[in-house]
Amino acid sequence: MDSVVGDLAHNAQAILLQAVAAAKNGAHIAVTPELSLVGYPPRDLLLRSGFTHASADAANHLAKQLAQNGAGDLAVIVGLPWHIDNQSTVIFNACAVLRGGKIERVYTKRLLPHYDVFDEARYFAHGSEPIVIDVAGEKVGILICEDFWKGTDVGESGGYQIDPLTQTVQAGAKVIVVPSASPFFLGKQSRRLDLIARAAASNKVSIASVNAVGANDDFIFDGGSCILHPDGTGSFAKRFGEESLVVDCATTSERPTNMQSDEELAHAMTSGIRGYVRKTGHHGVILGLSGGIDSALVAALAVAALGPKNVRGVSMPGPFSSEDSRSDAMDSAKRLGMNPPDVLSINDAYRLMGANISLAAEVAGITDENLQSRLRGLTLMTLSNATGALVLSTGNKSEFAVGYATLYGDMCGGMAPLGDLLKTQVFSVARWLNANPSALGFSSPPIPQSSLTKPPSAELRPNQTDQDSLPEYSVLDQIISGWVDDEKSAEEIVQTTGLDRALVARWTAAIDRAQYKRNQAPIIPKLSARAFGPGRRMPLAMRCRLVDDSSAV
Repeated sequence: MDSVVGDLAHNAQAILLQAVAAAKNGAHIAVTPELSLVGYPPRDLLLRSGFTHASADAANHLAKQLAQNGAGDLAVIVGLPWHIDNQSTVIFNACAVLRGGKIERVYTKRLLPHYDVFDEARYFAHGSEPIVIDVAGEKVGILICEDFWKGTDVGESGGYQIDPLTQTVQAGAKVIVVPSASPFFLGKQSRRLDLIARAAASNKVSIASVNAVGANDDFIFDGGSCILHPDGTGSFAKRFGEESLVVDCATTSERPTNMQSDEELAHAMTSGIRGYVRKTGHHGVILGLSGGIDSALVAALAVAALGPKNVRGVSMPGPFSSEDSRSDAMDSAKRLGMNPPDVLSINDAYRLMGANISLAAEVAGITDENLQSRLRGLTLMTLSNATGALVLSTGNKSEFAVGYATLYGDMCGGMAPLGDLLKTQVFSVARWLNANPSALGFSSPPIPQSSLTKPPSAELRPNQTDQDSLPEYSVLDQIISGWVDDEKSAEEIVQTTGLDRALVARWTAAIDRAQYKRNQAPIIPKLSARAFGPGRRMPLAMRCRLVDDSSAV
């Protein structure tokens, strides 16, 4: 299920339609994802008591509608914030069991994650006990997301003092249902399936994990719901799309083959763009088409998500733009079925601004380069104002990491689809997409070959390439992965990569210095275990080069 955060009526209607269909197909229980009625993550909407009480009213109304539409005998598990009574200010992350036209039981989540992107203890109180319900003579226990995962699906120990799964099994459950809103990152689904399989086998129970799909803010949900039995067999729903899976527990299917990394990332970014644009109510997207690999890939993902008529490209040649780049931008739009990009030169504005500003300060070097980038950002944001289209930033994780991006220039926009994708991964995903165009609905390779083969360049000075300012991306990305994703010290990076100490020290320091830029970056969909954004909260004003660590070099 793809819930819209805050839209109680929409979400309730979606649950009603799917539940009624399930009842007609003979189902006895229907399970929706965590907080399905309000959407995940609701964040500070939960601080509005009117909203949380309205969600309970919506659940009661939904229970009556289910009964009126022939699904009154179906046990429907619906996620919502829950108050014990109307006077209480304490709320729980809960699942209500809707059956017989009413809320029959309520289970409250017992383990509240407080790591990475999660901060549930800010809003919710801890639940206190397991519940087991009868469904067609079968004892069914309910857990909510972290109650089952305990952080192990993301490599966290959790450190919890209780084990809700064990306690629910001890209470007599033979089937466990786990509504979840488990955000995507690369490789997570394989971990999930392995954990479910081990838990089902060791506890001798069937486990149904029901995960959200779609995207909300920086969270991408990849679905992949399933039920696994103690013998390792099970049934599996698709990933990156809604599917109502009606399962006879006696029926099994083969475990799906793991997606390639590039395939996972391509589908995740497409889902992220589609969810964010549609749920924020924008009328399509707009982006600068430079002819480079980043803009070519963003354009392809946007077209896959929204259709070519909803994606507008803009070519903004400047004094150092090459003819090859302009033709590559045109080729990119043509391959994607877009209208030809608008060609809006920044040359006149660049000369005028440069002349005016030079009266007060010297405009040279990086200042001159940034002026060009900011004029392009200004152009895109003005078009966004005029058309209602959302600007997509084309910056990637490597650029954002070390500050090789211009505030209010190429960092302008409402979303940065590549913001958690290293430059080496950008090339890898683009090559995969060209080799597998039908995977995202294309009939032929959507990325111009020239964009894949030419040296990356911002084209802000004569004959510029990225490697004039940066190490080779294959080297830089090792440093970023070690420092950001793995939280290694500079010495550990040196030891594991064999890279020069001075080089590692220079670029880890650059990563830290660029935090002020990243705090002003657009929304970055989470693709890795350690994405820039709310899951990595570094201080802006700091002076921390550890003296007992080689990072002080």
